Amino acid sequence: MGLPRITRVFGAVNIGSFRISAMIMGLSETGEMIVLGSGHRASQGIKRGYVTDMAAATYAIRDAVERAEKNAGTSVSSVWIGCAGAGLASQVAKVEIDIGGRRIEEEDIELLLVTARDSIEPDGRMVLHAQPAHYTLDGAHGVANPKGLHAEQLGVDVHVMLADGAPVRNLIEAVQNAHLDVEAVVAAPIAAGYSCLTHEERELGTALIEIGGEVTNVSLYAGGMLLGLAAIPYGSADITDAIASSFGIRRFQAERLKCVAGSAIASPTDHREMVPVNGPDDGSVQPAARGADDRNRIPRAELVSVVTEQLAKLTGEIARSLKAMGFSGSSGSQVVLTGGGAELAGIAEFTQSALGRPVRIGKPPALRGLPEAHSTAGFATLAGLCLYAADDPVDIRSVGPSYQPTMRYSGLGLVNRVVRAVREYF
Repeated sequence: MGLPRITRVFGAVNIGSFRISAMIMGLSETGEMIVLGSGHRASQGIKRGYVTDMAAATYAIRDAVERAEKNAGTSVSSVWIGCAGAGLASQVAKVEIDIGGRRIEEEDIELLLVTARDSIEPDGRMVLHAQPAHYTLDGAHGVANPKGLHAEQLGVDVHVMLADGAPVRNLIEAVQNAHLDVEAVVAAPIAAGYSCLTHEERELGTALIEIGGEVTNVSLYAGGMLLGLAAIPYGSADITDAIASSFGIRRFQAERLKCVAGSAIASPTDHREMVPVNGPDDGSVQPAARGADDRNRIPRAELVSVVTEQLAKLTGEIARSLKAMGFSGSSGSQVVLTGGGAELAGIAEFTQSALGRPVRIGKPPALRGLPEAHSTAGFATLAGLCLYAADDPVDIRSVGPSYQPTMRYSGLGLVNRVVRAVREYF
């Protein structure tokens, strides 16, 4: 059966420290999101979410996009990009205006959103998102559209995502140097939430932990929006480095050991199982690992010990971040792990034991055309970028005549955003 007619195409690039991935997704005439093509390659010029080599980062971005375009059989001229570093910070702005008990009109909603927009205080930082989560009537939450209702006080809770300006501008420039326009920069925790969390999980309270190569983002969702965010400068690549250091081997060997034989859960048979350090495709003879036998094999128990020691450090930092954000609700509040680091065997069980809360692995939804290799937790943020782009949530900065865009949008894109805001909120 052939694909339905595609009415709109979205391009996304997730710029990580371990890999740079790209995806092209189409919106069909039936409203179905279809993955047309995707591709990835090893990251270059990126360190803990920051651009450290502009030329190398630009080359890697262009290469990843070209791979996705080749698989999709089409090209893109603009993309939505994910940002995991740049000092991301989240805050919620609450604004209320007097209504006086009368019926709420379109003008009242516009005045509220303009008031909320003017109340944002970025303190010299860049605003990535400023989105109304929900309205309140006399303090009562959960109102999707207040038009036509009566109230004394009309309020809105606005989720604001801030970032350091210079690192974000470096990301934008790296993408533009790859001959691509930037539709918007999306915070990685927002994109991952679109991909991994259900509406109910957003409402009831869920901690979303995205374990990247060199950065772990801990975000807290409740009441339908992101309430808190903390970035830990530690990721799965640090576990790889610890393995390489402990056994005196190369990084690529340590990465293979971690992926093939590593685990977060120890087994009684680990001490009897010997794991070869060299892979079958290693061309040259590599030096023997520290503590290896005459066939350059190490006990799996020692490998698991290194992995669990590093995970204990990471989960300790995660627990402290969650406590600081007030994640201390009922036992039903769960944790969702995603990102490339969440693909480590046994990590959900280890984290559940360490945090004392239910833990599951967050993966992309079952999208038509999504390759099996990209249906893993490591590509959840990438898929979420496309889903976010298709949803195109309203930004309160697009309301009113004095809107100053943070990013450069095309004329048609800006018009579409304003029209969407008018239709949805007025």
